[in-house]
Amino acid sequence: MSTRKPQAEGGPTARPAPLLSLLPTAGAPAPERADAARNRRRILDAAARIVAESGPEAVTMNLVAHASGIGVGTVYRRFGDVSQLLWALLDDRERQFQEAYLSGPPPLGPGAPAAQRLDAFLDALVDRVVEQRAILLAAQTAAPSARYTSGAYLAMHAHVTMLITQARPTANAPLLAHLLLAPFSPSLMHHLSQEQQLSAEELKAGVRELLNLRAG
Repeated sequence: MSTRKPQAEGGPTARPAPLLSLLPTAGAPAPERADAARNRRRILDAAARIVAESGPEAVTMNLVAHASGIGVGTVYRRFGDVSQLLWALLDDRERQFQEAYLSGPPPLGPGAPAAQRLDAFLDALVDRVVEQRAILLAAQTAAPSARYTSGAYLAMHAHVTMLITQARPTANAPLLAHLLLAPFSPSLMHHLSQEQQLSAEELKAGVRELLNLRAG
């Protein structure tokens, strides 16, 4: 899986341990022909729909091939097996998320005040974790501490640290960034969204209320 240092944001990053890089910091995909890129996009979009509707356990190479309209042989050649396809899907969604908060339009991307960008980032993170909760939970279950050494977490932590530093220059920004990201543990988000049946909008409102508990 690819790695990327968040150049636009600055802040420290660390090289994740190879066996713990379950959720990568996304980089640019390898160059490929236009038809191959279209096929890859169709396969990943089909896999994403299946995961959203039925969970990752429902994904099979045959089902993805049927849903994407692409031959099953092509699906196997591109991704090898279901496990590799699911990790490729996570990598793809992480790349899209990073592009949005590093260089997308404000308020998630650059151009808005730090506090507004932080609110937008937390909202977007709720959506991402809820959407990908089943795969993220599987990754957390396989290696519980991997979340904190993965490239994806390090990039998010660096980004949130930068925003907190801009909003509160005297704060211990690295510590606060860890504490802000803590509620987005896949196991907690799975519990809240599945077992407690809370919607993404309710989770976002809860994060806002938590941050405002001591205001005023």
